Amino acid sequence: MKKLIINSDDYGRSPEISEGIRLAHRHGVVTSTTCMMNIPTTADDVRLAVKETPTLGLGVHLVLTMGKPVLKHEAVKSVTDANGDFFKYTPFIENIPNLKIEEVKAEWRAQIEAFVTAAGKKPDHLDSHHHSSYFAPELFRAMLELAKEYNCPIRYPFANRISGELSETYKQSPALLKEFAPKHPDVFFVDFYDKQATTDVLTELILNVGEGTTELMCHVGFVPDAFTKESIYNKPRQRELGIMLDPAARTLIEKLGIKLITFAEL
Repeated sequence: MKKLIINSDDYGRSPEISEGIRLAHRHGVVTSTTCMMNIPTTADDVRLAVKETPTLGLGVHLVLTMGKPVLKHEAVKSVTDANGDFFKYTPFIENIPNLKIEEVKAEWRAQIEAFVTAAGKKPDHLDSHHHSSYFAPELFRAMLELAKEYNCPIRYPFANRISGELSETYKQSPALLKEFAPKHPDVFFVDFYDKQATTDVLTELILNVGEGTTELMCHVGFVPDAFTKESIYNKPRQRELGIMLDPAARTLIEKLGIKLITFAEL
């Protein structure tokens, strides 16, 4: 059977983005999302999702590259700057040799526990903001240990596309997967993003869903003017939302006999 998870990243990035994701589940084809628990308003958004969209899959978007940590700065000095903020994307990559994995794992566990407190249940999967949990084998191992601890699946971005930052972890991923045996989709579609977030690209991706389970990543949401000043990926989110709400997407999925699922159904 062909199964498809359409996962919108960044739930909780702002209340408006969270609102858009819930709408895309109720009236569109988004089946799953992952929550950024280091943002103060996310816990309220999670509670809204549990109440308003109980069939929406909810995972944790492990964060190391945006905002402040859940734990106090003193507990995670190796992953934060002098102001107590997480390093941005490029400085984070440059700082990987200095990371203390026990601090990373403690922060990630705190983010997961914040989700459990808000949702009243464990996450149905783990992935990470900017794919940071895959940037080094040690980070991937820490994520796998937590996935095993909480008995939940993971995103697996190595299925069909390898970027420069992920290449070293990719080499070691077969051994790590054999050791931990996490559940994960068979294929990962990352193409629906930015200028590639179009109706034509989504149609092509849906047409290429094969046997087994595919995850298609997206970033939907409403975007207030204030958000455009704090995030470089802003207005395209509303375009993605409109495409995911278009009835044509569901019609095509049903025509091809594809079953929409969540990570909990792996």
